[in-house]
Amino acid sequence: MKKTLKISLIILCEFIIIIQSCQVPKAKNKKFYGYNFDQSFEHLKLPKILHEISGITAIDSINFACIQDEIGVIFIFNSKRNEITKELPFHVEGDYEGIAKTDSSLFILRSDGVLFETRLSNDSASVVNIYETPIPADNNEGLCYDEANNRLLIACKGKVGKGKEFKDQRFIYAFDLQTRSLSDEPVIRLDVNELIAFAIDQGIVLDQKKKKSNANYVLKFRPSAIGIHPLNHKLFLLSAVDHMLFIFDENGKIEHIERLDEQTYNKAEGIAFFENGDLLITNEGQNKKPSIICLKYKL
Repeated sequence: MKKTLKISLIILCEFIIIIQSCQVPKAKNKKFYGYNFDQSFEHLKLPKILHEISGITAIDSINFACIQDEIGVIFIFNSKRNEITKELPFHVEGDYEGIAKTDSSLFILRSDGVLFETRLSNDSASVVNIYETPIPADNNEGLCYDEANNRLLIACKGKVGKGKEFKDQRFIYAFDLQTRSLSDEPVIRLDVNELIAFAIDQGIVLDQKKKKSNANYVLKFRPSAIGIHPLNHKLFLLSAVDHMLFIFDENGKIEHIERLDEQTYNKAEGIAFFENGDLLITNEGQNKKPSIICLKYKL
C-alpha cells in the first residue's frame, strides 16, 4: 500500500511539472512608471473644427497650440475651460502634421518636410521663415523640440527610399536651430524587426501572418507623433495604425511598448507634455468625436 502511494505521488509530481512547463510565460512588459494608460485619465472632447487634429504642443501649464490637417490655422486651446480661445491663421491650406514650440517660435511641419516658423500675436501667427528641408521621405508626421540639443526632431512616417533595405527602416532627422539646416543623416534609426523582437520578448501580443518566425509578425510602425518627456527625457513615439506607444532612450534604444485601447485611442495623431510631465494624446475624429486624452504624471 505504501509503495503504491509513493508511486502515485511521484506520478502526480511529474504531471504537475509537465503542466507547468506547458503554460504560457507571463508577459515581462512592465507598466511604464508615471502613467496609467487604462485608467485615471481625463477625456476632453474637441469641437468639430478640430475633427482632423494632427499636431499639438504645450504653450504653458494649461494652454496648448494645435493644428488641423489641411487648414493653415493655429488653434490655441485652454485645457481647463475645454475650449478654443484663439484661431490664428498662418498660411494657406496644406497637409500640416506637426507643431512644436521652441523658446521664441512655433514651428509647423507639412507632410512633405517643409517647416514654417511662426511668431504669435494677438490675432494672427505671422510666418517669419519657411524652410524646405531636403528630407528624403514623402510623408512626415512627427515633430518635437529637443531642447537639450537645440534642435527639432522630424520623424518620417514612411520609407525614405526604394528597395528592400528601406522596407523595415524608420528614420528620425534633426533640424538644427542654430544653423537652420537639416542633418545629412538620420540622428536615430529605428528597425521594425528589432521592435518586433522586443515585443515578443516582453510578451506583447502582435498580429501574425504565420507562426514560423519574427518576420511573420505584423507591426506596421508608422510614426504619427513624437515628443520628448520634459523630466526623464525619454522619446515617446506614437504609431496610430498599430494603436501603440513606443518609448525609447535618448539614443533610440527601445525601453517600453504600450498597447493602447483601440476605443480610447482610436487614431492617436498628436502627443505633447506639460512641464510637470502630464501627457496629452490627441485623437482624430474617426468616430466623429475628436478628443484629447490627458494623463497625469505620477512618480
